[in-house]
Amino acid sequence: MNSKALPHSIPGRVYFVGAGPGDPGLLTLRGAQFLAEADVVRYDELLDRRLLDLASPAAEKIGVGHRGGDGRRSLEQIFELLTTHARAGERVVRLKGGDPYVFGRGGEEALTVGEAGIPFEVVSGVSAASGVLAYAGIPLTHRNKAALAVLVTGHEDPTKEQPSVNWGDLAKLDATLVIFMGNRRLADIADALIAGGRDADTPTAVIEWGTWPNQRTVIDSLRTIAGEVKARGVQSPALIVVGEVVSLRAQLSWFEAKPLFGRRVLITRSREQSGSLQLLLESEGAAVTGLPVLDIQPPDDWTAVDAAISELGRYDWIVFTSPNSVDYLFLRLKHYALDSRALGGIAVSSVGQAPA
Repeated sequence: MNSKALPHSIPGRVYFVGAGPGDPGLLTLRGAQFLAEADVVRYDELLDRRLLDLASPAAEKIGVGHRGGDGRRSLEQIFELLTTHARAGERVVRLKGGDPYVFGRGGEEALTVGEAGIPFEVVSGVSAASGVLAYAGIPLTHRNKAALAVLVTGHEDPTKEQPSVNWGDLAKLDATLVIFMGNRRLADIADALIAGGRDADTPTAVIEWGTWPNQRTVIDSLRTIAGEVKARGVQSPALIVVGEVVSLRAQLSWFEAKPLFGRRVLITRSREQSGSLQLLLESEGAAVTGLPVLDIQPPDDWTAVDAAISELGRYDWIVFTSPNSVDYLFLRLKHYALDSRALGGIAVSSVGQAPA
């Protein structure tokens, strides 16, 4: 469906788009399409801001997420924003980290939008349960290690009288446990699992900022992981993984092993010329930010170039010092209905491979 083709005379629509756990490359093609067509983007706090570059410059972009219970905006305020814009006939993208329906409260938001009579669509995203583990070199399941995986929230106190999550029951499962939002209660969770029968030596990982350039993975036993995480100052966002699959990290780690992992690179080239370099650096693990300080434009006065073109036959050599010099000379040749044949008989030299 191409929502851009929809006339604004019909009601607006809300698109709940999963942005993935961090790396903007994990956004789906469908999510990118709806971002490009959005009139309004409401995005979570923990998102790579490069995702917003995929939206139209004219789109209104406002952060509505929160971190660690800071209560930046209440769910009621978010609902009001979504419904108000949609009722005005606008295409609204609610950009959510991970997958909207996996501990992202997307279900609650979608229910409210649906109850308001507003059409909506959900674009699944890469969940942290699969994406973060893959980037840490830990498979969610493995034929010889775990045939079962359980996703559970750690955002409640496991010592309270009647917790929603029964850690004793989970401890007895021969499964990979993936615990969201549990870093603050890691010690209590580990104690509850051990008390429930889970082997205290079970390999356990805590992955901080998974899939981001500053990803950090801490590995220890279930018994000692909380102390190690505290000693190393691991902060949220962090994902906890308990299970034998963690032992495969030594063989399967690839993201943190890239030669430029953890390096931040600023590219000052013009926007048009930075793409290939950015892709090359990112493929080697660097976190790349574009800050174009150059903007290549045609000269205000072509007189000197026109004079040289009119006397090309007098020259023995033409030296191209950059791709820009090639582009603009041929742009001017085209203006005079000329092409590369105008350079016949002249030796051509290039400074570097790109102009060549």
